[in-house]
Amino acid sequence: MFFQNVLIASEQVAILYILVAVGAIADKAGIYTEKVAKSCTDLLFYIITPAVIVESFLSLEYNPETAKSLFIAMGCGFILHIVSAGISAVVFNRCPIDKSCIYKYSCAYGNCGYMALPLAGAVLGSEGVFYCSAVIISFQIFSFTHGIYTITKGGEKVRFDFKKLILNPGVISVIIGLPLFLLSVKLPEIVSKPLGYIASLNTPVAMLIFGTYIANTNFKSIFRNWRIFAVALVKLIILPLLLITAFRFAGITGSLLVALSISAGAPTANNTVMFAAKYDRNTGLASQTVAVVSFISIITLPVMIALAQAVG
Repeated sequence: MFFQNVLIASEQVAILYILVAVGAIADKAGIYTEKVAKSCTDLLFYIITPAVIVESFLSLEYNPETAKSLFIAMGCGFILHIVSAGISAVVFNRCPIDKSCIYKYSCAYGNCGYMALPLAGAVLGSEGVFYCSAVIISFQIFSFTHGIYTITKGGEKVRFDFKKLILNPGVISVIIGLPLFLLSVKLPEIVSKPLGYIASLNTPVAMLIFGTYIANTNFKSIFRNWRIFAVALVKLIILPLLLITAFRFAGITGSLLVALSISAGAPTANNTVMFAAKYDRNTGLASQTVAVVSFISIITLPVMIALAQAVG
């Protein structure tokens, strides 16, 4: 089972990096450059990502039991992100301001969508996808509020603009999608089909954009930056171990515990690069961090899955 999990995680990372490689090659060939990719960030931010969020709610079938499971998993997702955000803020508080925002976001937010969802489906089936979808809801709420605050403020002590953090594409999408799930609304095909087509652009567009940043990144500097490996240590090992232990003592077992371990142990979210580009932060550092943490997760994710299965 351990080696099977290694294979599944490795395959997901390999798929991701094939798309990244296409973006990098396109940049070097002058077909799709970093400058053009930055202009596509708004498309991803304001249209594609909201479509993914709304569609995730529409894909869930409502009944009292699934609703209860959804809110339990969502609550665990909130705990996961509160703990992650708190620990990352403490660990990287003394970094230079222009870099600390990248490290804090990278450490707090994992790739719940591309990595966790398919991996949960492969390990647990539809039940795992359901639980990870609930965690994604908490991810979107935190990422588009606390995450944006972290990236934009960069550790500076400034006034918290509540209105701007709430009125953003991620939170508005959750406000739209949650009632659709709770009321079992089925959108007509003329609406759901375009929504699905737009949502399906999320992974390829995000990876192609990421690839252009990778193409312009100085990888020699990675090994001189020990903080990137500190992000990997905290994100991939310390946080998942802490959360698996806490959830197990809280009485959570079985598929939910395994799904939570996958979400907690997922590598740094690709949103790190998207947000860095959107808010004029260090995209090179963001790209380096996502790349390194994703590669290391090939080894750490299967270990966390196996541990959760053993204790649950």
